[in-house]
Amino acid sequence: MFFTPLENRGLLRISGDPAHDFLQNLVTTDLSIVDKNGAAFSGLLTPQGKIQFDFFIVKSGESYLIEVDRTVLQDLKKRLTFYRLRTKVEIDVAEQAVFAVWDSEIFHLDGALVFRDPRLDELGYRVIGQKETVSSGLQTVGGTSATFENYQLHRLKLGVPESSTDFSLSDIFPHDADMDALQGVSFSKGCYVGQEIVSRMQHRGTARKRFVKLRSKAELPEAGSDVMADGKSVGHIGSHVKDGDTSISVALLRLDKVRAALDKGATITCGEAPVEVDLPAWATFDWPETTKADH
Repeated sequence: MFFTPLENRGLLRISGDPAHDFLQNLVTTDLSIVDKNGAAFSGLLTPQGKIQFDFFIVKSGESYLIEVDRTVLQDLKKRLTFYRLRTKVEIDVAEQAVFAVWDSEIFHLDGALVFRDPRLDELGYRVIGQKETVSSGLQTVGGTSATFENYQLHRLKLGVPESSTDFSLSDIFPHDADMDALQGVSFSKGCYVGQEIVSRMQHRGTARKRFVKLRSKAELPEAGSDVMADGKSVGHIGSHVKDGDTSISVALLRLDKVRAALDKGATITCGEAPVEVDLPAWATFDWPETTKADH
């Protein structure tokens, strides 16, 4: 069992009797999943269906915690306050720490919220509580303190993208970020902001860009750099971490263009580095079929 505090994550508490319905009408996930399982991956979209914020929603007593990237915590609070209108919900910053735990069996910590990462079981667990209490508690149950980079490597080896580090908010659709495959979007609940566009992409199968795994034996350039195939840009690289002599990353790519280039035997590159791309093991999507017109 390894653990590290996620200093880049912050928390909002949504409380009050209407909190469930307030969130249910806004976010991409079904709040009944949160009530049943304790947590869910979710997002708040723009009216045009792009990811404005992505986060976890966690059941905490009679209220809900939203775990989000700390750099956009106040922006999310402001946006939720805008939607609140006359609804009697309270939206407050919760001063608690967030930890990631991986390579672990299920465990319990007194005085802390423990939940499995709702995106993917292999990612491990999240723990919310007071920093010193959680840290000492995790050591007591056999945990080994690790670094944030260790966790990033674990995440990237699984091919799971995250906002701020791998893509910019308000720039891409949930399908682009694989949120549909990572349990972050409900296609059966009622309306929410941006729902019509996301449902149309799902039912028409029009998502052409996806985050996939990428690795290279050479040094990779900074996040956001072009990934090239057959002399043309096919997408952009996200964050990357070294695993021995291999750079591990994720990249948002046009799958049809990458498939066509690979079928022609073209080398995929990023900067000066030749790269290999793979679909994540958990992907619910596949490489598209190519036609003669693609060559």
